[in-house]
Amino acid sequence: MSVPQKAIFNWSSGKDSALALYKILQNPDFKIEYLLTSVNQQYQRISMHGARVELLEAQAKSIGLPLKIIQIPEMPTMEVYDTIMFETLTDIKNQGITHSIFGDIFLEDLRKYREDQLAKAGFKGVFPLWKIETKDLIQEFIALGFKTIVVCVNERYLDKSFVGRIIDQDFINDLPENVDVCGENGEFHTFTFDGPIFSEPIDFEIGEIVYRKYERPKTEDCSNTACDTSTSDAFDFGFWYCDLIKK
Repeated sequence: MSVPQKAIFNWSSGKDSALALYKILQNPDFKIEYLLTSVNQQYQRISMHGARVELLEAQAKSIGLPLKIIQIPEMPTMEVYDTIMFETLTDIKNQGITHSIFGDIFLEDLRKYREDQLAKAGFKGVFPLWKIETKDLIQEFIALGFKTIVVCVNERYLDKSFVGRIIDQDFINDLPENVDVCGENGEFHTFTFDGPIFSEPIDFEIGEIVYRKYERPKTEDCSNTACDTSTSDAFDFGFWYCDLIKK
């Protein structure tokens, strides 16, 4: 029998991460050593998703895997972000870990960026969900018994009424035609609180729903920031966040 490759899993707390982890845990070729999550240093919330660190820690405990948190400054430049990630990966590589696993589905540019950055640190990327139809993935996710709540929506695609909802068939049916059912284009983000990878559900209550709009960087080059600002009108739209409070 071959020895499984040591790997880290890039855990976002959301549904794609949960399904990708479910699949990779069944793959004897890999052994997950850590869940790796980037957290906004200022607010102590998961980057982009906005979930509190306490909920992230509860997920890791229920999953039964060690959690490694990367502290990221608010709105870092790409240079700062890449430096932090390279230093983190270099430290991890010294522990004999060689692979980094992601829940990405079809964004070619994002995959290339990840693979290029990983290669600099001597890592290989693994993408268990790659090129699977998102309509099939969301149905598989629900059928497996996963439960997830929408914690962030981009108002460019969805209005306030979608944040704070559990993803079920009604949610899928209500999505506009231009929105990917897995939110792969950044339309929405989720927090997964139950399913086959958890030893017990994550207990929480719904808090405030808040609106946040990011300020445009002083430089005109929006691609110089590590947040999701690749389009020219990225800063014309805000985000609705649903706060979750651990019980």
